[in-house]
Amino acid sequence: MENSEIIVGLDIGTTKICAMVGRRNEFGKIEILGMGKAESVGVMRGMVANIDKTVQSIKEAITEASNKSGVNIGDVLVGIAGQHIKSLQHRGMRTRRSMDEEINQEDIDAIIEDMYKLAMQPGEEIIHVIPQEYIVDNEQGIKDPIGMVGARLEANCHIITGQITAAKNIEKCVHKANLNPVDLVLEPLASADAVLTDEEKEAGVVLVDIGGGTTDIAMFQDGIIRHTAVIPFGGNVITDDIREGCSIIRNQAELLKIKFGSALAQQTQENEIVSIPGLRGREPKEISVKNLASIIQARMEEIIEHVHYEIKSSGYEKKLIAGIVVTGGGAQLKHVTQLIEYITGMDTRIGFPNEHLGKGMDEIKSPMYATAVGLVIRGLHEAEKERRNRKKAPDIVQPAKTKGKWFDVIFKKGLFGDEGDDKDL
Repeated sequence: MENSEIIVGLDIGTTKICAMVGRRNEFGKIEILGMGKAESVGVMRGMVANIDKTVQSIKEAITEASNKSGVNIGDVLVGIAGQHIKSLQHRGMRTRRSMDEEINQEDIDAIIEDMYKLAMQPGEEIIHVIPQEYIVDNEQGIKDPIGMVGARLEANCHIITGQITAAKNIEKCVHKANLNPVDLVLEPLASADAVLTDEEKEAGVVLVDIGGGTTDIAMFQDGIIRHTAVIPFGGNVITDDIREGCSIIRNQAELLKIKFGSALAQQTQENEIVSIPGLRGREPKEISVKNLASIIQARMEEIIEHVHYEIKSSGYEKKLIAGIVVTGGGAQLKHVTQLIEYITGMDTRIGFPNEHLGKGMDEIKSPMYATAVGLVIRGLHEAEKERRNRKKAPDIVQPAKTKGKWFDVIFKKGLFGDEGDDKDL
């Protein structure tokens, strides 16, 4: 994958499985070569509930993406979500042998590697370790310590954990579909890459990705990720509420939500009525659009209250100048931004994944494809970083061999040649 300019992102969601093939064009924008989409029938709330059905859906999406792009797909970057995802803060420390030697990438990698050895709850594993800021000899707030000197290096890290079985089931499905999962990426992090700007991350922003089974949250401030959370409610719960409240079948409820749904009942007309065909010759049902909006608003308020609770409990509520960016399929619901602003009191906009995209394929500029586009962006970023490291290696290593033992040790350890040095940064 590192040798190829073409990246494939695989978003295994609760309502759809989406495969996206992309590369960077000559203008530095992301060019999407092809996309495949299949209904997701084996996934519940972001977790695999039926292996065979999920494998079948993955194969359908991959085949369609492969045919449209003309690319033979093997390696994929896979998104992971689900209510089992948790996050915590931890500080790692490394005492260095010499104060005179500069801090290098090996020191940072060693701290991150140690983080992966932290004792977790039974059945949990660490998915991501993201350094937030570094401390060199009690000097705090350092974003990049490489090149500095100091005896003690510490790092405040944001650690994201998930259930081992959930991750293994996703990997198993991908392997069974004859694909190689290069890495698992937390879905809100991928969505953030697609829809947030660097200025927003610096100012302080909350990404809210409303999917089919879950609502994912990622909070940034000072350009650093501060908090992540997954709420086990999404668009499917709203559809179920409509189905029960209006006594109709699920497909009709989903269509009603998409075509006539609104998150604010007061914005709808009193006398608007939708007629639903009856089953097997029965009388058609008449449903008030205002009643429909009331059902949707009640559930959306609950989801937004959960989001607001996460924002308040993070301790960054007063520091989020850029407010909230809402994306995912649920962001397409009418008046959703007004409801979020009303409940949280924070500025809200809808996040479209079109800022990094080149021309063409207007279909993918919808918020529902933010995660898949973000996976491609993240994969390209990692591949480019890997290539830069490999190009740098010979330039640094050649003179190093003539300069004494310390350089020889580094050269033998493979500091500049190891694969995946930057994998988790």
